Amino acid sequence: MFTVIATSFVTAFAASSLNIAIPVIGREFHSAATELSWTVTAYFLCVVALSVPFGRLADISGKRRIYVIGILIFGAMSGMCAMSASLSMLVAFRVFQGVGTAMIFATNTAIIADVYPPEKRGRVLGISVAFIYTGLSVGPVVGGLITHHLGWRYTFALSGAVALAAFVIAFSKLPKSLAKGQGSLKHMDSVGILLYIAWAVTLMYGLTIFTQSAASYILTASGIALLFMFVKFEIKADNPVIEIRLFKNINFMLSNLAALFNYGATFAVGYLLSIYLQMVKGYGADVSGLVLIIQPIVQAIVSPVAGRLSDRHSPYRIASLGMGVCTASLAVFIFMDAATPIWAILANLAACGFGVALFSSPNTNAIMSGVQPRDYGVASSLTSTMRTMGQVVSMAIITIIMNVVIGHVPIGEAGADGLIQSMRTGFIVFVCVCAAGAAISLQRKPKRA
Repeated sequence: MFTVIATSFVTAFAASSLNIAIPVIGREFHSAATELSWTVTAYFLCVVALSVPFGRLADISGKRRIYVIGILIFGAMSGMCAMSASLSMLVAFRVFQGVGTAMIFATNTAIIADVYPPEKRGRVLGISVAFIYTGLSVGPVVGGLITHHLGWRYTFALSGAVALAAFVIAFSKLPKSLAKGQGSLKHMDSVGILLYIAWAVTLMYGLTIFTQSAASYILTASGIALLFMFVKFEIKADNPVIEIRLFKNINFMLSNLAALFNYGATFAVGYLLSIYLQMVKGYGADVSGLVLIIQPIVQAIVSPVAGRLSDRHSPYRIASLGMGVCTASLAVFIFMDAATPIWAILANLAACGFGVALFSSPNTNAIMSGVQPRDYGVASSLTSTMRTMGQVVSMAIITIIMNVVIGHVPIGEAGADGLIQSMRTGFIVFVCVCAAGAAISLQRKPKRA
């Protein structure tokens, strides 16, 4: 449990603390904004592309090995990031850090499912999710203090130290039963892995830069075509990367789709409100950060409770209720303007966090309860992949809307009216996405005793 908590926390902390340090890194390396974005994009693409392949490898060769190696790689690369002498070195080390993160994401939920019995699984998943939100909460605050007083390199050093502690515990204490696999490496689907990586990188990168150039449309279309090729190949493969039979379980398929829609609708809330608070309301970055922290704090508090409830009651209903709360909260955001009081923003952020928390751990519990132990690795990696893909889609929606509404102008020159219109349009789209996700979630049926 300690290792799962530590890795859940440190991966989230590393991501959120880096965002605060980006301007400082840019000044030190004299880098443009487009170059700096690769410190995030390269890491992100690596996680998306490799989580599922590592999940299948964990099912075959043993979860313990993949998990421990992943922690070691993440920790070592965090240390190397701290010693980077140039931006290109930092980006390269971030790629390898993404490899370690993909190995962690592919196995941490699977390990919980393996070690804890079904009647306790929701509670433990809730605790794990709570520490993800805790990492997201303290990352900007602690990362900002460390960057201001010690320098950005120490944020990576702290991440490396936490990962090292988790590695020592994992290596010495994780049950030996987790070292057992379900097959032979000779059975790895090499062609399927290459096709998966190809469509994931192509499609996700195309969405990341969508509407910015003609290449984005070509990449997105190519990614979709490669995805269809991958599915067609996997149906006929003897040992596929993703067992298509898993999606014959309608509850499993709908749970993954619900996760994609939920993160697609809610991830960009913080991004939009950060712009709104600073560019429309006129608050500084410090005050804006304190306002936005309310959502992950509520998520961290409520997630263990929601997970425990999902052990006793239908996780489908609890997750669907969470999606409904999120939809209502997003609808309220549509009516914000320059005169909206700060207490109303805080209350609605808390409501949004409450909805996300009600959804996350019960939905993950539903996904892991719908597969056999031999498929825990792939199911775990699919969960993280749906989350990450949803985040990409959420940001792509905002990018498209802002390009249409305010055009290709610096955000400081957009004006309050244009930003509010972009924000309202974005929340209207997110309400539709979240409502569709809630409808999908409600289609799931509890198993009969």
